[in-house]
Amino acid sequence: MGRNTSYIVVALLLAIIGFVLFNMLQNEVPAEEEPRIQVDSNFIFNDMEEITVPVQDEDAPVDATTSTTSVSSGYVPEPEAVETILPHTVIIENLTIPWDIAFLPNNNILVSERGGTLIEFDVASSTFVEIEVPNVLHVGEGGLLGMVLHPDFETNRYVYFYRTTTQAGRSINVVARYTYVEQALRDETIILDSIPGALFHDGGRMAFGPDGYLYITTGDAQNPELSQDVSNLAGKVLRIAEDGGIPPGNPFNNEVYSYGHRNPQGLTWDDAGALWITEHGRSGVRSGLDEVNLIIKGENYGWPESQGDIVVAGTVGPVIHSGPDTTWAPGSATFAGGSIFFGGLRGETLYEAVIRGVDVSELKAHFVSEFGRIRTTALGPDGMLYVLTSNRDGRAGTIYDGDDKVIRVDISSLYGE
Repeated sequence: MGRNTSYIVVALLLAIIGFVLFNMLQNEVPAEEEPRIQVDSNFIFNDMEEITVPVQDEDAPVDATTSTTSVSSGYVPEPEAVETILPHTVIIENLTIPWDIAFLPNNNILVSERGGTLIEFDVASSTFVEIEVPNVLHVGEGGLLGMVLHPDFETNRYVYFYRTTTQAGRSINVVARYTYVEQALRDETIILDSIPGALFHDGGRMAFGPDGYLYITTGDAQNPELSQDVSNLAGKVLRIAEDGGIPPGNPFNNEVYSYGHRNPQGLTWDDAGALWITEHGRSGVRSGLDEVNLIIKGENYGWPESQGDIVVAGTVGPVIHSGPDTTWAPGSATFAGGSIFFGGLRGETLYEAVIRGVDVSELKAHFVSEFGRIRTTALGPDGMLYVLTSNRDGRAGTIYDGDDKVIRVDISSLYGE
């Protein structure tokens, strides 16, 4: 073999190796969110310890629209399909990565879009107004995320946003309060800051609890060890007063209510006043082990050591989890009629966990692959369940006409009302 031929062979081998490595790197993105992100080279993100590779089959079509499986606790097998379709209507279309929804006293609807836009939708006229929320850093899973109205909104006009922004050149998440008057945001007050942010695992769900305090879910910001540090706000369920103060009785004399969480994005209370969350499990080639957790003040839910059926001493295991081979990627939680409904991003399903005391007796799956990725669920003042799709977030196998959508679902038939 001549010298020139040897050079050609070596060059071909190097080209092949480079091609393989390039494709491997292109596929190294977390399971829940954006595969393609452009980042300012001068911007510093918090430490990232996970390199993940998405598993396949989350986009595989499924013929069934509803399925159900009986369970007791712990591992939940893949639901078995049955034919049941809930009445539903698409009421808003052509949104861009909607993340949360709120209902105004005048019957209009607010929707937060992750890119930083607040939408006010006039239900009567089917028209909308766009309001830009300031200081939003939209990159990866960060951006304009959770939104909640103050319980006395009619009087004080307070609206709260969980948003990603920058501080000293680093990504952080903050809770900002505004007054919302005449379709304008005024009087910004940062009531909580220094929540670690990252490209992924930013948490972001908020809700006022039965005790009148504001509860907030935060992700581990891709640094799992932060979840175990009760002095750090990452990987937690937080509880604060409406003005950001620390409520009496918080277990660590700070904002932390529970800890040891990975990336919770669902938050709801049952009719007995118990707090439940949904939480993203591990990412990558292993994936799976998404959780439904019953939250007890001051308890450690074990991430990163406790996962699925592995529950380390001194930590609390999930009530149910998706198992090692199934990924829900739960994006929300809403209690209604004795069940917790939550959206599945990778699962592309509206899940229903039937609650019996402190257990889940049954898991149902509605609209399997019917609308694609589902993030948010919320109960409207009309008793309907409102569902937000997330097919324009860069992860969907299919973007449907009119995406993204808000879908109104009649769930009354599930509990005889």
